[in-house]
Amino acid sequence: MMENTIEFTISEENRNVKHESIITKEYVHNVIGERRVDIHKGDCGKVLVIAGSKGMAGAAVLTATGAYRAGAGLVRVSIDEELFTIVQIGIKEATCVPRTASLGDLSQYDVIAAGPGLGDEPQNVEIIRHILDTFAGTVVIDADGLNAIAKAVREEAGNKADLLKSIRMTKANIIMTPHVGEARRLLGWSHEDFEKSGREKAARQIAKMYGAVAVMKGHETIVATADGKTYINTTGNAGMATGGSGDVLTGIIAGLAGQGLTAEDAAISGVFVHGLAGDMGAEALSQYSLMAGDIAAFTSLAMKKVTSE
Repeated sequence: MMENTIEFTISEENRNVKHESIITKEYVHNVIGERRVDIHKGDCGKVLVIAGSKGMAGAAVLTATGAYRAGAGLVRVSIDEELFTIVQIGIKEATCVPRTASLGDLSQYDVIAAGPGLGDEPQNVEIIRHILDTFAGTVVIDADGLNAIAKAVREEAGNKADLLKSIRMTKANIIMTPHVGEARRLLGWSHEDFEKSGREKAARQIAKMYGAVAVMKGHETIVATADGKTYINTTGNAGMATGGSGDVLTGIIAGLAGQGLTAEDAAISGVFVHGLAGDMGAEALSQYSLMAGDIAAFTSLAMKKVTSE
């Protein structure tokens, strides 16, 4: 009964926005597909989550949970050793490695999710740069990972070590998931610039500037690609404006990418599943009471809905 009350609609504001596609359940169903009967965990993607710090270990738990709920085969969390216990109590299925592992050999992973809850640490830029220089899989960058990039791009413009050049030249497939504030910092826009241009233009500009898939979070999340395509999401509700919701989204996108979806399809499917999980959670709990952990939990039912119907 709960599922029958959820409708996928788009606001009048976005009806006239130039876009390639409205994201629908049918599209996501076809993209994710069915699992082979003989599949094993190694086929479902090995995800490294570089997230969490003292006081924000929950960000790592939410990201890892999102990845597992979306179907990832193995999830490993890179975090300070003093926080191992918190993470492993929060999600028993994940394993932990020290943060220093983020600067080591990354070739064993299919996907890296970096940024949630990292805090404002100097090593963040070093970690991002190492990923860009050495990793060839899909990288989902959120929160403090995006802030580190924005800061470095401003400070290093014109230098040989310019991080923007590294992003454009990397062999990795980059997905950026900014909210409005992070988008402004990535673009160097003022509040007035953003209000004048709007979210759709911001998403397109981030995708073009960084050569990435941009996920412009908010009401009717917009996905933009470097070649100029845009997609508007039809799921989600105001109850998802809660701390940690974006961490879950980062994990969901990473989990889907690990199963072989392209960066574009992982982003498109991820925002739909994330929003649907929020809709199902709000239907059961109310928008007022919805928390990020609920969104992570309802991701299971959202995945069931998009893959089995």
